[in-house]
Amino acid sequence: MHPQRKQRLIIILFMLSGIGVAVALLMTALEENINLFYTPKDIAAGKAPKHQSIRAGGMVVEGSVKRDQTSLVVQFDVSDGAENVTIEYDGILPDLFREGQGIVALGALNDDGIFVASEVLAKHDENYMPPEVKDALDKAHQDKAYKDGDASTTSGSEYGKKPANYNLGGQSYNADKGGE
Repeated sequence: MHPQRKQRLIIILFMLSGIGVAVALLMTALEENINLFYTPKDIAAGKAPKHQSIRAGGMVVEGSVKRDQTSLVVQFDVSDGAENVTIEYDGILPDLFREGQGIVALGALNDDGIFVASEVLAKHDENYMPPEVKDALDKAHQDKAYKDGDASTTSGSEYGKKPANYNLGGQSYNADKGGE
């Protein structure tokens, strides 16, 4: 092999190995910083990993908030309409935190099935709900309606969704109104 060709090959191999190391480090860093969102239904079904940083959210169940009298520890239940999960938080809750409101918590699931939160985020106004919580509530509501056999509760106009419109052979059909 010609010395100049050999030198180019070595340079290319070093560049490729450097790029490979950079990609491996990037993937490792991203993998450690990903916080996947799990609904209470997913957590209750055992789909959420234990002792790994995840996000969980739903509506704070009425009457479930229990405050420790000697510390800042607060324990409350969160529901997506299908299942409840107990969340424990040691710290000052956001001013907008209250029962019946949507929250998202960052933390980890312990061996007892309690979600130990390191951060709790509450919704910021009357009309806002975190997208993950809204989607989870919609899905739980639809699943419950499907199990109960009540198709009327799964119409597209609930929870701010637009009604389903179809075009059948040139004729417009609105699923919520039964046709136009």
